[in-house]
Amino acid sequence: MLPALYALGLMRWEDISFGWALFAVYGLAQVIITFAVCLPLERWRPVERWEDGRAVLVDVLYTLISRVGLLPLVTFVLFYNLQVSLNGWMTDHGYVPPTLEGLFPFLLGRPVATFIAYVIILDFFDYWRHRLSHVFNWWYGLHALHHAQRQMTFWSDDRNHLLDDIIAFVWFTAIALLIGIPPMQFPLLVLVQRFLESLSHANVRLSFGWLGERLLVSPRFHRAHHGVTAAGMKSINYGAILPWWDMLFGTADFSADFVATGDPTAEEAMATGSYLAQQWAGVRRLVGSAGGGVARLR
Repeated sequence: MLPALYALGLMRWEDISFGWALFAVYGLAQVIITFAVCLPLERWRPVERWEDGRAVLVDVLYTLISRVGLLPLVTFVLFYNLQVSLNGWMTDHGYVPPTLEGLFPFLLGRPVATFIAYVIILDFFDYWRHRLSHVFNWWYGLHALHHAQRQMTFWSDDRNHLLDDIIAFVWFTAIALLIGIPPMQFPLLVLVQRFLESLSHANVRLSFGWLGERLLVSPRFHRAHHGVTAAGMKSINYGAILPWWDMLFGTADFSADFVATGDPTAEEAMATGSYLAQQWAGVRRLVGSAGGGVARLR
């Protein structure tokens, strides 16, 4: 990349470009690892088999865009610049930006414990972001694209409307800035989280057992969230990585059923359309549901 930056007179972006390239390499490695782990699982004990799996191909495109393409560039560049600007503004006003290690001194010199603490905090707030996307009708108008897939696989994790991804990015970034995640740890945190989320979407009859499912979200646990009977505004099992928040706030369902997935209220374009057709269908549903107010959670 350096020769291209030099030729274009953009060497001031060298550091950020290095960070983005690192993020993109992480993303590509994650796609490869996810494929290597999840595909054999899906071939081993699939929940469903389909004669025509073309609907899954669009999900592959979502994954490549989200993890290797434009999204890593935007994510890293924006997060890096936001953190630098925010830290500079606070320092200029005599305020030292907070860090998790500063708030909890016992984490100093314990990078693994600090990383786990970051994951737990981010997962807690992501639970509420996900749950709220099922509360507000306009928001679910976008999120319905994720639920419309009737052939859910590990590729389906990144199957989101672009506007929904932007909301998630702003939410995630705000929390990351608030707790002082270092810029170079931010990509790793995102990638670890996304790998586990991909596994939870896998088309595999896999449970972690009574205890395991209460420690980590399994494919069976998350599939219940995508179930046809759970689609729409009322749902269960919102946790991305940890089921603790569902257990704490009364939204956990540990039944052993591997239900069919999809949202019967979504138009067909959301389920089987091209990438652009799905995005446009999400906009139409957003506009159509903008005046619908708030749905009641069960």
